[in-house]
Amino acid sequence: MPQFLTRLPIDRGSLTVLRGLNLMLLLAFPVAWAAPLLRAGLLPFFDLDAISVLSGVGAVWQADPFLALVIALFALVAPIAKILALEMVLSGRRSTKLLPAISLIGRLAMADIFLIALYIVVAKGAGVGRVETGWGLYLFTGCVLASLSLSRVAKRAMAPR
Repeated sequence: MPQFLTRLPIDRGSLTVLRGLNLMLLLAFPVAWAAPLLRAGLLPFFDLDAISVLSGVGAVWQADPFLALVIALFALVAPIAKILALEMVLSGRRSTKLLPAISLIGRLAMADIFLIALYIVVAKGAGVGRVETGWGLYLFTGCVLASLSLSRVAKRAMAPR
């Protein structure tokens, strides 16, 4: 049993649920990356092209590889790194001193959602084409918020009392 469990205000079953929810995000994030974040089209009467995180990174890569790497870091690497780091803390393989770094990584992942929302507002404001949000934006946002919530619950549960 991990050493910090002796001072946790939660029982072992709750810790198992917390770990399970955290690990479920390893499945949910890749689905969110492939799901349509938004649909965009130049003219109102043409079909809309679906844009996902993965297709967006691919499109940006052709124009600006450095920006594509930054987007990939925030959208792909940061969430998975956070999930794995939190799992290591919850399983007792790493110290709870890692929790502030986990929180920072989660905030970096949230930056991507802000950029997507900003793009939608700018595109709609320009009035050149048509932009509609897709279900993937809600799934991706939900994954990031769930990840942030899980790390916050873990931090409170592991705080010395």
